[in-house]
Amino acid sequence: MIHELKDIVYSSYYAQQQQIKTVLISVVGLNGSSYRKPGVRMLLWENDKMIGAISGGCVEKEMIRQAQSVFKSGHSKVIEYDGRFRLGCEGVLKILIEPFHVNQEQLDQFQIVLDKREIITIESYYSEQSSLMGKSGSLIFSQEDSIYGKPFTFNLSFEKYQQTLSPEFQLFIFGAEHDAKALCQFAALTGWNVQIIDTLKGTADVTDFSGAKNLIRLNEDDIHQLCIDEHTAIVVMTHSFVKDLAYLLQLHQKKFAYLGVLGAKKRIGKLMDQMIEFNPTIDTEFLDAIHSPCGLDIGSITPQEISISIIAEIISVCRGKVPNSLSYKALNNA
Repeated sequence: MIHELKDIVYSSYYAQQQQIKTVLISVVGLNGSSYRKPGVRMLLWENDKMIGAISGGCVEKEMIRQAQSVFKSGHSKVIEYDGRFRLGCEGVLKILIEPFHVNQEQLDQFQIVLDKREIITIESYYSEQSSLMGKSGSLIFSQEDSIYGKPFTFNLSFEKYQQTLSPEFQLFIFGAEHDAKALCQFAALTGWNVQIIDTLKGTADVTDFSGAKNLIRLNEDDIHQLCIDEHTAIVVMTHSFVKDLAYLLQLHQKKFAYLGVLGAKKRIGKLMDQMIEFNPTIDTEFLDAIHSPCGLDIGSITPQEISISIIAEIISVCRGKVPNSLSYKALNNA
């Protein structure tokens, strides 16, 4: 996930500023099953501080031990971690441990790519041959620019694990009432880029919303100015029928991953009737894409519980999954 890579890149830069070495630990292969899959990464500081995780916690302790030689020599290493007996998982992880040093130029380039919402590719080249193992390493680049690493250092003698990361997932929350604060907080903890949309006359401040990247004040007719794309979820929760209508009439021109509207079923029916009356040519595909009442039916009552149900629905829609109990799924697969 791009937010995990973002944490790793920024953390490595901060460590360099303090003259602390860091190593990047990447799962590049898996034989069997595991808690997390190839492509998961973590950063380890020389003082044992960890950013991210590659398992539920057990593998990390071993990584601290294995990374000591990398800190000391400055050379990469590739190891296999057999979790069949230690973790109860039937999997053997292939893990690349490499020195990772992010400088100011690389950090700036990385942030530019994030802001431009470009796809980022990571290629990890590794070899278990003694003569090449210490030269294993990773490259990070966008569609147009190299961000980290030197491609010419690797050749066909190396194995390659490649991963493509989509732009940072966004959540636009239209509305600045009390329940929006809970949704913002939980969505930020999920790793999403959360932005609050308020009216020009609104009195809320971004500091009122824990985890929010920004609070944008806009006239209801200026929604077209927002950078909304297929990696964006939208939740309209203004508690105002008029505002919801104005927002929805403009949002139908946008591409998005998810659109939810807070409110009762009868309310969304009236909103749709009004949208059709104002714009008879409105796309029925857009109307069908609206989730309202938004959220999964898990018996939510409090703003916090409702926020969890909304986030769960967003994830299920974006991943193309029909919500179900994992225990029920396991029973059917037994």
